[in-house]
Amino acid sequence: MKQAVDLWVDPICPWAWISSRWLLEAAQVRDLEVRLHTMSLSVLNDGRDIPAEYVDLMQKAWGPVRVMIAIEQRHGTAALEPFYSAWGRHFHVLNEKDDYLATLRAALDEAGLEPELADAASSTEFDEALKTSHHAGMDPVGFDVGTPVIHIGDVAFFGPVVTPAPTGEMAGRLYDGVVAVASVPGFYELKRTRTLGPIFS
Repeated sequence: MKQAVDLWVDPICPWAWISSRWLLEAAQVRDLEVRLHTMSLSVLNDGRDIPAEYVDLMQKAWGPVRVMIAIEQRHGTAALEPFYSAWGRHFHVLNEKDDYLATLRAALDEAGLEPELADAASSTEFDEALKTSHHAGMDPVGFDVGTPVIHIGDVAFFGPVVTPAPTGEMAGRLYDGVVAVASVPGFYELKRTRTLGPIFS
């Protein structure tokens, strides 16, 4: 029986994208079922004192997460991965960030999903469901972290932050190690200075 690995992402976060690539790689060498869920950096930062340049980003960030919730409501959780993979390729790998709506439409098309789902980006209709999904992922780890957040059974944690995404058996070894440390009661942090930005290939 495959081990369920639940990953909460905000589509605009490059580190969450890389972690998702790692987990999908790990699932090729470990018996895992990776399930995507939506958290929101906009929800997380709502009401917080954030830099002015970040305010605009948080406004734009509402669109992609609303679309993910709309996809999940119409097609179920399994439909999120094809969309997220397509979105990440356009947004992160190809750096198509000037027009979020155009990027959303390109990702929906690539994932074989209805183009009108992009309309959710500008609708508050999905915000309550978004907040429910967000809290399901974030409440067990606390709100002084961002994304990615991973739940494996009763164990929930932020991270790992890694670049580039490990592949093959190295992806499996990282998975084994992350689960091992995260499963230790009272284990909170393992960190070193970040010297590289996100590497997508």
